[in-house]
Amino acid sequence: MDKYDVIIVGGGPAGLTAGLYASRAGLKTLLLERALLGGQIVNAQHVENYPGFPDGISGFELASLMQQQATKYGLEITTADVAKVVTDKNYCILANDSTFEAAALIIAAGSEHRKLAVPGEDKLVGRGISYCATCDGFLFREQDVVVVGGGDTAITDALELSQHARTVHVVHRRDQLRAGQVLQQRAFSDPKIKFIWDTVVEDVTGEPMVNAIRLRNVKTGKTSVLQLAGVFVAIGLVPNSQAFSELVKLDETGHVITDELMATSAPGVFAAGDIRKNSARQVSSAVGDGATAAISVFRYLKER
Repeated sequence: MDKYDVIIVGGGPAGLTAGLYASRAGLKTLLLERALLGGQIVNAQHVENYPGFPDGISGFELASLMQQQATKYGLEITTADVAKVVTDKNYCILANDSTFEAAALIIAAGSEHRKLAVPGEDKLVGRGISYCATCDGFLFREQDVVVVGGGDTAITDALELSQHARTVHVVHRRDQLRAGQVLQQRAFSDPKIKFIWDTVVEDVTGEPMVNAIRLRNVKTGKTSVLQLAGVFVAIGLVPNSQAFSELVKLDETGHVITDELMATSAPGVFAAGDIRKNSARQVSSAVGDGATAAISVFRYLKER
């Protein structure tokens, strides 16, 4: 069994920053990531609000730079899907067919896209239903698509899709957007983007590809059918906290509860980034969380 001072679960901005700080502090540090390093940010075509890049930077490039910087100081990275954490004198991480041991743990497992949970969704994922406009938008050139949601991600997706699609319908359950004002202004001024207010998706149909969705107005109850080729879902994120539910306290939404030092209810276990309760869900705040968590781990191990 491989032993470390600290194991970090999750390779997004929070996890990579924690790895950078922990490694530079001289701690033997392992980062476990089940998919691509960078987390949700790798899907962002252009990040405009991360300090130090006044002209913006692609999410993929930013994640790559973070990885290079962290590994430069000795951070080890392994691809593994954490299934369970067992506590004894130290923490044993069960991932795939391997077991890793550490005296401290940083949970930075991030989140995944929330689904519509309507008939037809699971069957048509990858056949017209997508959760990543940057990844799949070019497939819908000169076709009609819909974005479901009203936050920053949804409107950013709509603006991305308007570069490819013929028409982009934004379906939102409320009568006003939650996105930032700059994004709203851009979307409202884009002639390709149309808004359908106070409306939810009831089901998605098509064989073998998406061809329509059924909508319901939440105020009038009236239903309608919208013919289209693509559905992009941007209705929020669900924390990847299942593997830690017996280890630390979670709130009612599944987010890990921490204090201001990123400490959880379990001694030696810290959390950072989107998985943490009250996270701002921004790259800059995730980076701050990761740095704080690593500093807290160093102090914890020193006192221990």
